[in-house]
Amino acid sequence: MNILILGGGGREHALAWAVMQNPKCDKLIVAPGNAGIAQIAECASLDIEDGGAVVEFSGENAIDLIIIGPEAPLAAGVADALRDAGFPVFGPSKAAAELEASKSFTKEICDAAKAPTAAYGHFTDAEAAKAYVRDQGAPIVVKADGLAAGKGVIIAETVEAAEAAIDDMFGGAFGGAGAEVVIEEFMTGEEASFFLLVDGEDVLPIGTAQDHKRVGEGDTGPNTGGMGAYSPAPVLSDAVAGKALEEIVKPTMREMARRGTPYSGVLYAGLMIEDGQPRLVEYNVRFGDPECQVLMMRLGAQALDLIHACAEGRLAEAQVNWADDHAMTVVLAAEGYPGSYQKGTVIGGLGRLTEDSFHQMFHAGTSETDGKVVASGGRVLNATARGATLAEAAERAYALVDGVDWPEGFCRRDIGWRAL
Repeated sequence: MNILILGGGGREHALAWAVMQNPKCDKLIVAPGNAGIAQIAECASLDIEDGGAVVEFSGENAIDLIIIGPEAPLAAGVADALRDAGFPVFGPSKAAAELEASKSFTKEICDAAKAPTAAYGHFTDAEAAKAYVRDQGAPIVVKADGLAAGKGVIIAETVEAAEAAIDDMFGGAFGGAGAEVVIEEFMTGEEASFFLLVDGEDVLPIGTAQDHKRVGEGDTGPNTGGMGAYSPAPVLSDAVAGKALEEIVKPTMREMARRGTPYSGVLYAGLMIEDGQPRLVEYNVRFGDPECQVLMMRLGAQALDLIHACAEGRLAEAQVNWADDHAMTVVLAAEGYPGSYQKGTVIGGLGRLTEDSFHQMFHAGTSETDGKVVASGGRVLNATARGATLAEAAERAYALVDGVDWPEGFCRRDIGWRAL
C-alpha cells in the first residue's frame, strides 16, 4: 500500500513509525513532515488544508490510504474532498468534525444524547457571559468555542479571572476561535483520555492514556498542548471505560448518525472521573498529542490494520491485541513555552540514541538546517518508551531525555506521578 499521512508533529511521527512497522506499507509520504519523520519516510510540501490539492497529490502518487493527523484539515473538509474522489480516508467529515471544532455543538449533541457532562452556558456577548459567571461563582471553566490548538481553555479560580478570560477571548486572544464562548461548571475528579475507532456504525475502543497539560511539575502553571503522557490510565478501569462507552460515546455516535452526519475516524473522549463515574470534558476528532505517541508505541504494526479497517468500514471484524505493558512519553519543549520561545536552536546527541520497539525519540517541532536538527516549535521532541511497568517505561523515557544535548530545552521530571 502507498500511504499518505497529513501533518508534521509528534503525533504524525508516531503514526508514521507505527505504519512503517507493518509490511503492508510499501511507501509512506508525510506532508509536511519534520526532521525526524524525514529519516523514515518521504516528506512532501503540500497545503494540507486544501482538499483539492490533497486529492490531486494523492492521485499523482497512487495513494491507497490517507491518514489525517491534525484537526485543521478535518475542520476544513479535506476528508470530504478525498472521499468524494474515491479515496479511503481515516478522519471524519467536516460536519462530524464539529464535535471538536465547536464546543457548543458538542454540548448540544450531549444534551440530545443524554450523555453526562458539565453544566454550561453558551455566549456571543461578553456582558452576558460575565453575568453568568457572577451568578455561578468560581472556580469555573471558560472555553473559546472554536479551534484554538489546545490552548483555548482557562480554568478560572476566581470570578475576576473568569471575567478577564472572557475579555481576552472576545478581544481576539484566540482569533476567530473566541468569537463565541462556552462557560462550564468546574468538574472535580481525575481526567483521562479514552480512544476509540468509529466507522459510522461500529465503535472499537483502542486504549486509554493520561496526559499532563500544565507546564510545571506537580501539574502547576499555565496549560500547554501537553507536556507528557502515559498509557494505560489506571483511573480508566475496564468498568469505567465500559460506562463511558455505553453512557457517553455510543449515544453520541447514534445521535450523530441520526442527524445524517455519521462519524468515521478516531474519537478521543476526554473524561473526568470521580467515584467511578465518567463525565465528558470534551471530544477531539483526532489522536491526542502526546497521547498518540504512547498508544502507537503500545500498538505497533497493528495500528495500520486497525486504521485501514476503520477507513474501509470493516471495524466489526477488527480487534485490538494489547500486550500487558506500559508506555510513557516526555515532551522536551523550548525554554519559555507556552509563552514566547526561541526557534532555530541546535539539538545535539540525537544520532547517539538507541531506538527500537521499546525506545523512540519522536520529533514534534524540528527541521533540518545545514545538516543539523534545529528546534522549530514550542514542543520539540517526545522521548517515548515502553516497559513491563510504568516505572520501567519512565526510566527508559528519561534516559532518552538525558541523551539529548539541548541546553535551550526543558522537560517536566514528574510525568506519570499520579500513577507512580
